[in-house]
Amino acid sequence: MTTASSPPQPARSGPRIGVLGSYGGFNIGDESILTCILNCLRAQRPDAHFVVFSRNAEHTRTHHPDVHDVLDWEGVSRNHISEALTGLDLLVLGGGGILYDSEARRYLRLVRTAQDRGVPTFAYAVGAGPLREAEDREAVRGVLAEMADIVVRDQESKLVLEEVGLEREVTVTADPALLLEPEPFTDAMMRDEGVPPDARLVGMSVREPGRAAEKLDEGDYHALLADVADFLVRRLDAHVVFLPMERHDVRHAHAVLSHMTAPDKGRILHGAYSPGQVLGFMRHLDLAVGMRLHFVIFAALSGVPVLPLPYSGKVFDFARRLGAPALVGVAREQAGLLLAEVDRLWDEYPRRREDLRGRMRELTALARETCARCGVLLDAIDAGRPGGTTEAGAEADVEAGAEAGAETDAGRGAEEAEPPRPAEPRPLIV
Repeated sequence: MTTASSPPQPARSGPRIGVLGSYGGFNIGDESILTCILNCLRAQRPDAHFVVFSRNAEHTRTHHPDVHDVLDWEGVSRNHISEALTGLDLLVLGGGGILYDSEARRYLRLVRTAQDRGVPTFAYAVGAGPLREAEDREAVRGVLAEMADIVVRDQESKLVLEEVGLEREVTVTADPALLLEPEPFTDAMMRDEGVPPDARLVGMSVREPGRAAEKLDEGDYHALLADVADFLVRRLDAHVVFLPMERHDVRHAHAVLSHMTAPDKGRILHGAYSPGQVLGFMRHLDLAVGMRLHFVIFAALSGVPVLPLPYSGKVFDFARRLGAPALVGVAREQAGLLLAEVDRLWDEYPRRREDLRGRMRELTALARETCARCGVLLDAIDAGRPGGTTEAGAEADVEAGAEAGAETDAGRGAEEAEPPRPAEPRPLIV
């Protein structure tokens, strides 16, 4: 008796993974996060089908042409979004600072919709706070409690979630953008921006007050940063280049430039650049002073001595982890202290370089841990387990896999994770 062979089974298609965040070209930091998350997920699941939920789908399609589907999630039919969420195997929220007043509820509405349809959800190194509004606090407590795994990028975000009343294990890693790869910023691009190719260059980052920096007084901090820029021009015989990390920064860079006594030594980058190109530009700098978190991250990745100007908890936290000076804020009356810290940063950097390199190795390893945790969750999903909070075994696998991934990265990638060795600072003009 002959038994007929079973017909060949079609190859299983990869998982459908959704990524939700503040994407669409509004902020270079957010775009760098999207780039790094997609790179992580592709490494974990090369056969995955990606759906990015963007605030500007056209921009995301243009800059990420290899993403299978990109959907606008603002101002569109809820039914349309619900259908897209229903077909996912996993929804990734983040990363970046998206859980704050008036915004958290908007993102978490989509996450709740996915959860109601049985889709596992993962918080990918998100930032949280401030969270004072009742509706946002309730959304955070309710929706994050049902997530498969919660990873935040800094200790302050974990404290915010605890204060809100979230009773879940929360893992602290580091910002996903720490894994960004630089792209060339050529001499021709420098000439197009009017930046002298052989001059000593100081990068500066300024920002609008906005909800993340409500206590900033525009006039005071514009004048303060103009004082810093003029000091650097004189002290280092430098040109100052302002790097707008989002479009509103251009106006504030012009305001600082207008307060300078040496505006001819200042430039503002006006070109439209990818996050990797902005990171590539950092390698041309000799020193960096800035407010935007991802400007500080990019400078540290490039091995450039950097002075963060803290305006919020996330910058304080990263400055602490970087071992940078613990400034208390950005106010005009602190001008003397700030100038002294800039001077000391330059003088002490040759002695601090190795310490910075070690700290950056630790931070990049933590950023990889988020990716490892997401990969283990995908393994659990592949095995037929939802990976939800009620699955103790899945949670244990996530913990074990993340630890294994971190150990592997630490053992394998000490050299890979190291930022490049910067050249010795050129002698000061005195």
